Amino acid sequence: MRRFTAVALALALGGGLLGCGGGETAKTDPERLYVTNEDSGTLSVIETGTLEVVTTLRVGKRPRGVQVSADGTRVFVAVSGSPKCPPSVPDEECAQRAADKAGDGIAVVDAAASAVLAKLPGGSDPEQFDLSADGRRLFIANEDANQASVVDIASAKVIRVVPVGEEPEGVRVSPDGRSVYVTSESDHEVFVFAADSGESLGRIPVGRRPRDIAFTSDGKRAFVSAEIDGVVSVVDTATRTVVARISLPPGSRSMGLAMAPDDRRLYVSNGRARTVSVVDLQSLTVAGSVEVGERPWGLALSPDGRRLYTANGPSNDVTVVDTATLAVVTRIPVGQAPWGLALWARARGSR
Repeated sequence: MRRFTAVALALALGGGLLGCGGGETAKTDPERLYVTNEDSGTLSVIETGTLEVVTTLRVGKRPRGVQVSADGTRVFVAVSGSPKCPPSVPDEECAQRAADKAGDGIAVVDAAASAVLAKLPGGSDPEQFDLSADGRRLFIANEDANQASVVDIASAKVIRVVPVGEEPEGVRVSPDGRSVYVTSESDHEVFVFAADSGESLGRIPVGRRPRDIAFTSDGKRAFVSAEIDGVVSVVDTATRTVVARISLPPGSRSMGLAMAPDDRRLYVSNGRARTVSVVDLQSLTVAGSVEVGERPWGLALSPDGRRLYTANGPSNDVTVVDTATLAVVTRIPVGQAPWGLALWARARGSR
């Protein structure tokens, strides 16, 4: 832990893990899409103007969740030394696979230099995570420990551990920065806790095997995907209750979510169905769909909402979709088993 703290302090003084430095570089940087490649242990960087991979760098074992600081100078990537155990692998076999806990953490990447600067602690088997509203903390789902870790970036310390449900995955901070929502895949619930204190604020039953969360910009509604049921639950955040369920087309396995900038559309990746569904949020009905690739998971939207990006794990590529026509523009080869996406543009920071 002493090593982590020293590195973090040096970085904070020299340019800032908190996004305080590197401003001149960020001003001239193009819009960038960051792609975690779980099986190759790499991060691909795509310039969205040319739709080409400009950099690929090694970040650690099994990179999955990814976030970018508001100024675009730092990229945070969840890496894990736990063995990859998809649903097809029996629990007994998975338990026999050795875990390298030294591989767990949050890799910190200097975006301008395309270099890993440090690895922050992230609890056991970190998967998805989110940044606090002020960019000073990380809220991390620890999938094999049934908890969420809160990490202070400047000191590189886990400052709080919050019990959540079994197999936590999706993590999102509410738009006002006060609450943290965490999905529990095995409990089929969303656990909500206070961002500042870790105090439990409630549990929300949703569909089976909830994966991801998206908020409207005003924070009044949250949407939660459920892989097994193929639905999206609509949550009233004031009462923390489900007020509607959106059924997706047969065969859908709802995974990642992306909210349109105007809050009128919600995009849902459907895993084995190979599609993304487009939900009209006025009527809460599916307004369209597009086939994108094999088992799409991570999603990202351009700042103007005109382009959608999907990470397609088995086909090792990212699909680019024109949202006006729902036509595939191109597919970009990346690393092995792309998982998470994070897009940075000066117009809005990261998503």
